[in-house]
Amino acid sequence: MWAGFIALVIAILSFDLGILHKKNKEIGVGESIKLSALYISLGLAFGAWVWWYLGAESGLAYMTGFVVEKTLALDNVFVIALIFSFFAVPRLYQHRVLFWGILGVIVLRAIMIGVGATLVAEFSWLLYVFAAFLIVTGIKMLVMKDAEPDVSKNPLVRFMRNRFNVTDNHHGERFFVKQAHPQTGKLVWFITPLFMALVVIEVADVIFAVDSVPAIFAITTDPFIVYTSNIFAILGLRALYFALAAMIHRFKYLKPALAIVLVFIGSKIFAADLLGLEKFPAALSLGITFAIIASGVVWSLVKTRGQAGEA
Repeated sequence: MWAGFIALVIAILSFDLGILHKKNKEIGVGESIKLSALYISLGLAFGAWVWWYLGAESGLAYMTGFVVEKTLALDNVFVIALIFSFFAVPRLYQHRVLFWGILGVIVLRAIMIGVGATLVAEFSWLLYVFAAFLIVTGIKMLVMKDAEPDVSKNPLVRFMRNRFNVTDNHHGERFFVKQAHPQTGKLVWFITPLFMALVVIEVADVIFAVDSVPAIFAITTDPFIVYTSNIFAILGLRALYFALAAMIHRFKYLKPALAIVLVFIGSKIFAADLLGLEKFPAALSLGITFAIIASGVVWSLVKTRGQAGEA
């Protein structure tokens, strides 16, 4: 199963980069929506296979994880848009940054999930720690006001500027460029803003994974379901970004809905024990999760109808 999944991911990424986006080009909203629909269809089709091959419980766990991880991934879009804006990354090269970002995510999530699965298998009480963490995180998201992050004050950005040779201008799609040092005149390697944007996006994903990984482990502890639902949810984020970045203001109330989902996912671990259940019913978990997220999306679209996005 693992070999088949890895082969499938490699095939999807090769098709995306090698055929659909062999040359750098701006991705419009229409193309973004079509690509997103394709990726979501692939994720759901894989879920159907999991259901057929591993059983209904595994299938429901995958679908719940896919929905939750997809929604959590949407929260990354706003931060990615800020990073691209700060580094003035042209739309022509944004897809390249996101593609390499996805490759990094696949590796980083594998490490985090592998460590998490090992710890949970060794110390089962960690599930309750994850559950409590999700409840606290969800409540904080509900009561605390969002503050727009200032990328210029990011410690990582300051570290790279202080420790490495960094160019102020973009050099096409290149992450590194060799040019004369302003003080010595010698040819040395410089980091371009495109590479800095990639590094900051990768680190931002690790921070988001602090919520994401406990959330999926609270749904299922099966490493295969955890990892595949994570990766299929993230694979389409690159395509979805170009559509959502243009209308992120329309999802104003999605974050409170997501906060409620995190509280629910954390609470059901404790609820199952209180009710004397071995596990919270998977079908009920998927239904409640989907209903909360769908309500947040619908309410957002209704309340923000006619509002223009920020320039």
